[in-house]
Amino acid sequence: MHFFEFTEEQTMLRKAVREFVEAEIAPKAAEWDEKDECPVGLFKAMGGIGINGVFVPEQYGGGGMGFVGRSICLEEISRHSAGLGIAMMTHHLGIYPILQYGSEEQKKKYLPDFCSGAKIAGLAVTEPGGGSDFSGQKTLAEKKDGGWVLNGRKCFITNSHIADVTILTAKTGEDEKGRNKLSTFLIEKEAKGFEPGRKEHKLGLRGSVTGDLVLSDVKLAEDALVGKEGAGAKIGMEGIGEVGRAGMSAICVGILRGCVEEAVKFANERIVYGKPIAKLQAIQLEVAKIRTAYEAARLLTYYAASLKDNGKPCSNEVATAKYYSTEAAVEASKRTMDLMGGYGVINEYPVGRFLRDALASIPSGGTSHIMQVIMAANTLSSFQA
Repeated sequence: MHFFEFTEEQTMLRKAVREFVEAEIAPKAAEWDEKDECPVGLFKAMGGIGINGVFVPEQYGGGGMGFVGRSICLEEISRHSAGLGIAMMTHHLGIYPILQYGSEEQKKKYLPDFCSGAKIAGLAVTEPGGGSDFSGQKTLAEKKDGGWVLNGRKCFITNSHIADVTILTAKTGEDEKGRNKLSTFLIEKEAKGFEPGRKEHKLGLRGSVTGDLVLSDVKLAEDALVGKEGAGAKIGMEGIGEVGRAGMSAICVGILRGCVEEAVKFANERIVYGKPIAKLQAIQLEVAKIRTAYEAARLLTYYAASLKDNGKPCSNEVATAKYYSTEAAVEASKRTMDLMGGYGVINEYPVGRFLRDALASIPSGGTSHIMQVIMAANTLSSFQA
């Protein structure tokens, strides 16, 4: 991708995904939201057109389209179902640590099934003590009998009840200053003592499953470790900081595009005083603001993804995109709702879902406050005279 232009291959990907979404996701999105059920069966179909492993190299069954390609897929899905968007985003989060830090054996064993949709992945790091306190995790992994024994609980985990394989961080010791040393493990859902717990009833991003994961004397082989022992903080934070937040940003770009399209459609069709409200300057100004939010979020998101694809530092750019896109999606959803008047609060229209999904996107992958802290630290260090 050039800064303002997609490649021919990326354009073709968008067209293929959009056609799939219009046929398979758009007609059912409202039902998934209302029933709060994740269409697990669609993962194989999405795998068939390359969404599941879009950024995974072809040698492991992926599409080799990078993180710009991933953003395209998530935007297209989330234009209609941000809930399914975050389920796919989290599937990617589970893939990333294996792709970047896993052994060749782990890659060959798991990545092709993740790409095809035969298996669904997840990532579990957040604990009841707080998601932002990453190093304060209490889930414990102890070496025993040539393997590992894990005990603890994770909460607010997307794909908690549907993932076949979960990448999970746990404490494996302390450093010389008494700080937790974390390691990353790969756990299959059949592991004895590993069970989903409470399922959350969410305001938005419904159509994805979010809940607890409970570990009671879960025995894992030595080769369940992903990456080096003690590297869990680096692996987990890189995944969340560069993949999770970028995914949430792309999801909100999808919501924002939905706002633009719904606002335009309603403004052209709604007749007041004998003419479409699109002729009213006050409505035109609102449409312009919604369009501006979409374009700004889109540029921030795809720029950050292109940095990731080019191997350049991008955590600040991803944080900026995530902060802007999520907050802008909330504001644009409300503007669209206001533009529609009474129709805006009727659930036959998707704008209420847009607002709830946007609100639920803010804490996912790090709150707006955390994004601002990251951006401030970067700004204060890089803009010194």
